[in-house]
Amino acid sequence: MSKILLEMKNITKRFPGVKALDNVNLQVEEGEIHALVGENGAGKSTLMNVLSGIYPYGTYEGDIFYNSELCKFNTIRDSEEKGIVIIHQELALVPYLTIGENMFLGHEKGSKWSINWNETYGVANQYLKKVGLKESSQTLIKDIGVGKQQLVEIAKALAKNAKLLILDEPTASLNESDSQALLDLLLAFKKQGMTSIIISHKLNEISYVADKITIVRDGSTIETLDKATDTITEDRIIKGMVGRDLTDRFPKRSKKKLGPVCLEVKDWTVYHPLYEERKVVDHASFNVKKGEVVGISGLMGAGRTELAMSLFGKSYGSKISGTVLLNGKEVHLNKVRDAIHHKIAYVTEDRKGNGLILSNPIKTNITLANLGAVSDHTVIDKDREYQEALEFSKKLNVKCASIEQNVGNLSGGNQQKALLAKWMFTNPEILILDEPTRGIDVGAKYEIYCIINQLVETGKSVIMISSELPEILGMSDRIYIMNEGRMVGELNAKDATQEKIMSLILKESKGE
Repeated sequence: MSKILLEMKNITKRFPGVKALDNVNLQVEEGEIHALVGENGAGKSTLMNVLSGIYPYGTYEGDIFYNSELCKFNTIRDSEEKGIVIIHQELALVPYLTIGENMFLGHEKGSKWSINWNETYGVANQYLKKVGLKESSQTLIKDIGVGKQQLVEIAKALAKNAKLLILDEPTASLNESDSQALLDLLLAFKKQGMTSIIISHKLNEISYVADKITIVRDGSTIETLDKATDTITEDRIIKGMVGRDLTDRFPKRSKKKLGPVCLEVKDWTVYHPLYEERKVVDHASFNVKKGEVVGISGLMGAGRTELAMSLFGKSYGSKISGTVLLNGKEVHLNKVRDAIHHKIAYVTEDRKGNGLILSNPIKTNITLANLGAVSDHTVIDKDREYQEALEFSKKLNVKCASIEQNVGNLSGGNQQKALLAKWMFTNPEILILDEPTRGIDVGAKYEIYCIINQLVETGKSVIMISSELPEILGMSDRIYIMNEGRMVGELNAKDATQEKIMSLILKESKGE
């Protein structure tokens, strides 16, 4: 029998007005990959924050045993000294420092008075080699992609002599190839004796990599499934997560006849805002009808977000050219205000960085893009603001103690619904959704899909950008495929398959 490396017993954690964890138990064996799954707000990240010392001993009830020793961590450094290292979903890297500087930030190599840069970069290069990253440790973080940054975080953890590696949504921002490479790296570490805990909403990845899966719901442990003894299916995991069978991942939409074309984009070309010789969108043309969901698929870096942001009041890019027609009439969307005025809304993929003000209340975030609707002569009517925000938070089922609560304290799925509420409050005719379900669980995804269906059934139009092919296929009426800034194909939903989409991308990549 394998040795129990970690045991968390009867962990209870309270926040004002809510019990986030209620007698949670977790056992992790040495050398295994243990998955922690549950809906947003189920308590997964809270449990790992208790383990890593982010929530110090004394702020929770229960006991943590690591290597059979009772642990009372008061800081992250306390847990790291034992070899427990957590990598959060939002990577903790400084863009304008080098890889090596980031890896040893706070643990600098050298003496009290000076840093030994030769040792810093030399040791950093050794750990980069272990994670399969060929970049020089003297490369700036801003100059490498998200997939490589994730590997830097893992190298940074290894440099802290990690024995138990905790990864919170490690593939949320990665494309399929980078995700697969990361999962294979975890399996390689397992062969070397490393123990890992992985939090993820991507059930196919969990099934691929995990030895055991612990399901958490509403702050309580439901069950732990063992790949060696249990029959594990995605349906069984989902039932444990949401408390019911979710027979259809994508809600059915009534077969309503689509309206006329409401948005047409012709020869849209965009250059990079800093490197103005680099074309990021190359003569892209597409259209959207009233009551239609149009999916835009492509690999990371295909130009989908750049296309969406540049259309939304030229909020990205330089030397932008092309034609935009709304209901057959040419319009010029030179500012975000112009786009909002013409009933276009854009829900960013980066809800925490660009979509919401995390330190502000839910009500403020919901009304922010349409303050005129809650103002009299530029003065905000607080009562009207409260009522409008409350109505939209209820309409989108934002789970919160109060709309006076800071939006940063919500779970990821509820933050996403608050962001949707913000743009729905502008009463758009065309809603551009950029990765609308990134980093959220299957239950919250289903709710967002239902909201999308409700919008198009009232005649609104939705453009949905997603890196998840099943989502694109399950929700779209038509699908455009982008690669290297160009539209390389268009498919009707009934004819589309994952294989057809990928073959169009790969064919274009090879220049055929």
